[in-house]
Amino acid sequence: MPITGVYFIPSHPNSSTALGTITERLRSAYPDEELIPLGRWALEQKLMRDTPSLVPATANPSAGKPRYMQFLSLTHYPTHGFIYTSEAEGKPSHPSHAPAGASPSPVPGSVPMAQSQSLSQSQSTSNSNSFTASSDSSPMIMTVLPMPSFGMLFHHFTYACQPFWAHRLTVAVPNGVIYDMGDFRVRLGDVRQTFPTARPRGTLIEIEWRGPTVVDSIASAHLGAQSTDEQDSDSGIDVDFSIEESDVDAEYAATAALIREFWGRLGVEGAREAILVPGVGEEVKGRLKKWRAAKMKNDQDPGAVGENEADVDGADVARQYMEVLRFNR
Repeated sequence: MPITGVYFIPSHPNSSTALGTITERLRSAYPDEELIPLGRWALEQKLMRDTPSLVPATANPSAGKPRYMQFLSLTHYPTHGFIYTSEAEGKPSHPSHAPAGASPSPVPGSVPMAQSQSLSQSQSTSNSNSFTASSDSSPMIMTVLPMPSFGMLFHHFTYACQPFWAHRLTVAVPNGVIYDMGDFRVRLGDVRQTFPTARPRGTLIEIEWRGPTVVDSIASAHLGAQSTDEQDSDSGIDVDFSIEESDVDAEYAATAALIREFWGRLGVEGAREAILVPGVGEEVKGRLKKWRAAKMKNDQDPGAVGENEADVDGADVARQYMEVLRFNR
């Protein structure tokens, strides 16, 4: 799972976006790199918001705090979609990781009963993982689902749960461009709102660190632990039991500094940044725990084969995209 940073530059409906400016800044800031497009990428996010309660605000202190549900799909993670949901307030904290292969249970009271039953039924038939991102303002839960279940769930909330959730916004990057710039991969694209009305919203920039990291080594080690065949990792970093969660946090912080340095050389003002957002790195820490458990199990029983888990690649960058694209509608 690569470490990334996302920047969003908003634009006015009647003005041009910053895409051309950023492309020229990339060319001038990195003259030794050939700015040749490697390919195309696309994104779509559908934003839902809970409908206002009929209970008077004086009797419902949380009435003024909206809750959101975001559905995100990315072409560079084509096998699964991402759902980011506001957690119900006043509920006990949840573990950051669901057991591998287990279906995430909705938070009691976080959605109406009819929604909870349907959500549980939809996810019980698919391989999914849930992760809780806690922040002081609005705790969010990330759920990763295979694409068929992802589309079915949005359809369900749009039609069956219309009294409780309203589809407020759809934005898309229909034809983004990918560049490689040394140790970085850059994805650029203009964001267009497609629902309820069509209009430009701004420009997205995803900066991905492509150098060796402990994070990639953990992912490689975990995949190796699930396989019966011995394979050498090409990450350039050896993983052993000395790696702690604090090392993962330090890796993210150090890479965030590199991404900010890369972005700072472009000299573009007025961008919203999303790098070290709440919950980032939780999936990596979960993989580290699972790798250790699988390693110990294999040491005790060399014939044991690890269980397959839901594909959670891309959850970090999905969080980053959804943080800057919420728009608080």
